[in-house]
Amino acid sequence: MLRKKINLKEKDLLKTLNEKQKAYVNLNLKNPKNGEYLLTISHLVSGGDLNILQAAAEVAAESSTGTNFKVKTETPFSRELNAIVYKIDIEKNLVWIAYPWRIFDRGGNIQNILTFIVGNVLGMKEISALKMLDVWFPSSMLEQYDGPSYTLDDMRKYLDVYDKPILGTIIKPKIGLTAAEYAEVCYDFWSGGGDFVKNDEPQANQDFCEYEKMVKFVKDAMDKAVKETGKKKVHSFNVSASDFDEMIRRCELIRNAGFEKGSYAYLINGITAGWMAVQTLRRRYPEVFIHFHRAGHGGFTRPENPIGFSVLVLSKFARLAGASGIHTGTAGVGKMKGSPKEDITAAKNILHLAAKGHFFEQNWAQVPENDKQVIELVKKDYAHYIILEEDSWRGMKKCCPIISGGLNPTKLKTFIDVMGEVDFITTMGAGCHAHPKGTNSGAKALVQSMDAYKKGIDIKEYSKSHKELAEAIKFFSKNKKEFQQVESLERS
Repeated sequence: MLRKKINLKEKDLLKTLNEKQKAYVNLNLKNPKNGEYLLTISHLVSGGDLNILQAAAEVAAESSTGTNFKVKTETPFSRELNAIVYKIDIEKNLVWIAYPWRIFDRGGNIQNILTFIVGNVLGMKEISALKMLDVWFPSSMLEQYDGPSYTLDDMRKYLDVYDKPILGTIIKPKIGLTAAEYAEVCYDFWSGGGDFVKNDEPQANQDFCEYEKMVKFVKDAMDKAVKETGKKKVHSFNVSASDFDEMIRRCELIRNAGFEKGSYAYLINGITAGWMAVQTLRRRYPEVFIHFHRAGHGGFTRPENPIGFSVLVLSKFARLAGASGIHTGTAGVGKMKGSPKEDITAAKNILHLAAKGHFFEQNWAQVPENDKQVIELVKKDYAHYIILEEDSWRGMKKCCPIISGGLNPTKLKTFIDVMGEVDFITTMGAGCHAHPKGTNSGAKALVQSMDAYKKGIDIKEYSKSHKELAEAIKFFSKNKKEFQQVESLERS
């Protein structure tokens, strides 16, 4: 491999490194993509008197083998495990770091990786900005990690829903309904034609909505809706809890409540409950859709926050951990902060076998990416064939983008056009429940909006013969200014 030509600015910066820092910098690192390294790229602004290369070296040290001073206890072997700064962009304040992935726990431990690469380093005084923008996993590393088991393809098969998004809702108000009232709203949405209902992320075992009763009543409501519509339904239950035993107790309660296999998902608040909870669910319940809600992510991912990591980084680690789906944002179409560049890039990187990130092109193949079968799988994937069913050793299965936050039936086509495909779950809360005629009509309006899209008919034209959609258009258009004001506040 050709050695990189080091420019004059970089040469000057190299001269400023102390002996410890030199051990964590190699701007001529041979072939960082040789399979030995997990690669990251971050926006870094140094703190204090350090220049960018000095600060980057300190970050590499703190996030791998080092500390603030060179220690006498290091060994020739331990030095081989140093993270290496292998590239910098002085003008854009970007640094590339290669981490020997042998330093990470062999048990496929996601929290262990993140403890290294976005752990203590985010609190270092040597930096005033450190935002990880992209991460790259070599194929040699992927098979050490679980990846998803039950996928969007499995949910589609269960629901018999193809060629469109899974149409879902979040029960609103997000908290305050009794168990019976909650189940009633589920029934109204399902009987109106919706596919998927989720607990809002604060839903737990409150005194006004006992968890066991909620599960029982949801089961009854689902049975009634299935009988009436002839269509399968799915409910995603929040199993986040105070401790391991309670989380598992809730999972077992749901599993033993008589639900048909495939008709329930386990929602986990992945940021606040932790990666151990996510991976526990993946390993204990490989036959269940593991729904990663990202409450709290904005503290790390918002663009204006100089410390943390991007939506893309979070989403890629969720796939590595084995989440079946994770919320990836509304790409500026809904109320959540985020742009198409950020949110759609994240969605496509977790959905496909190969996709371009902000800087790295990630291939999720577990065998060489230039293998002819892998190349064929990538082509089939983008042609919307189901892949990796009979050859799971070849790659890590897909993770489903879940889209929620300020969407309604009038915005469905807009988001699909921005996304460029329909492989996602959309969960509209107020977009359904605020309908003038209630949740059942809101669900019908959502289904009608989807039907209009599939038929290539403008929703205003389609609404002339579909009253629920017409009422939704009128309501959301009439209140458009109010919704925009709320969305603007929530984005900021």
